[in-house]
Amino acid sequence: MRRRLIVAIVAVAAAAVALFALPLGIALDRSYRDEELLRLQRDAVAATRTIDLPPAGAEDPVELPPSSDALAVYDRAGRRVAGRGPDRADAVVLAALRGGSPADRADDGQLLAAVPLLAGERVNGALRAQRSGAAAGHDTRDAWLALLAVAAVVIALSALAALLLGRRLARPTERLADAARRLGDGDFSARAPRGGVVELDAVAAALDATARRLDALVTRERAFSADASHQLRTPLAALRLELEALELRNGASPELRAAQAQVERLQGTVETLLSVARDVPRGDTTADLPAITEAVVARWRERLAAAARPLHVAVELPPASAAGTAAASPRVVEEIVEVLVANADRHGAGAVTIAIRRSGETLALDVADEGAGIAGEPERIFARRGDDGGVAVAAGHGIGLALARSLAHAEGGRLVLSRAAPAPVFTLWLPAARATKRA
Repeated sequence: MRRRLIVAIVAVAAAAVALFALPLGIALDRSYRDEELLRLQRDAVAATRTIDLPPAGAEDPVELPPSSDALAVYDRAGRRVAGRGPDRADAVVLAALRGGSPADRADDGQLLAAVPLLAGERVNGALRAQRSGAAAGHDTRDAWLALLAVAAVVIALSALAALLLGRRLARPTERLADAARRLGDGDFSARAPRGGVVELDAVAAALDATARRLDALVTRERAFSADASHQLRTPLAALRLELEALELRNGASPELRAAQAQVERLQGTVETLLSVARDVPRGDTTADLPAITEAVVARWRERLAAAARPLHVAVELPPASAAGTAAASPRVVEEIVEVLVANADRHGAGAVTIAIRRSGETLALDVADEGAGIAGEPERIFARRGDDGGVAVAAGHGIGLALARSLAHAEGGRLVLSRAAPAPVFTLWLPAARATKRA
């Protein structure tokens, strides 16, 4: 912004100086030329006082006064009778002879003036005076140099003023941008400084109000997360104790072990969701997609097989040892895959296929089934609540597709519906872990 402001102000100043200086320079050039012509004309008039033009037929020579100008005398017929000049009268001499008054002109750097010679009240001839226009040109050059110097000073002062103004305007803007970055990084105590510019101060006040509202909102959400954590953990712990007590009294039955596994699974889900909601730093965590997929398949294979629906896994990865490792939390990725398989179980049909592939620096995990697909607008399936346009939103272990997409975004990935119908395909895109993370 500072550079554009300086360039704009200097350009406007230069244009204003040019619009003022060019006409003034042209006017001064004409003024100096007209002044020199007038001086030449006065000198020619003074010279006519000492010139006597003899009557026609007389042989007396015409005597010209000494002068630095080129003087020539012409008779009434336009013939040169004395001095230095054209043999026949030129336009300026003819104008003096015909008009009976002085005439002048500038031609090819030369100044010309003609003054009629009077005998009584009759025009008897004309005196032509020629002088170089170098003096007028020298004055014009001096005037142009002075104008250029003034223009340079004006443009330099405008550049200095633009620099000072740019600093005054840019500094508050930079401080405002810094406060906005701090706010974006989660520092809700950041306050935008005031710079004395009304418009920027209004933006700063709005940013401060936004920071206060966000601080209050995040504080309420964190308090709710803490309360929810306490309220969910306590019943789950009590349920787990009850199941363990039943195991001690009655022995470990398959149903009891399945219930304990589901409680552990639910407890892990709660911990994962609460950590994401609190934005708890997870460090350089990585997720092994093939291993996570095998864990999810182990839980769902029997249930899908009971409905005569096979569950297939296709891993299309390079032979590198860590080719399927994503830069994400394994617990979060497992929850997302869980919800996709649950969605295929509840709303799909036929075989369910989980495919893992790599595309450059990104890993893709596809979950597909052989059902009729998604009707209507595909993006509406990610709506948070309700039946959106007749398309049910599936939920697995308490989280639905909308929250699964939010979890993917929180890990720097994306959850999209790659193919709506038939045989819908959901794709989870995640950044691949770098070598330092895989070590």
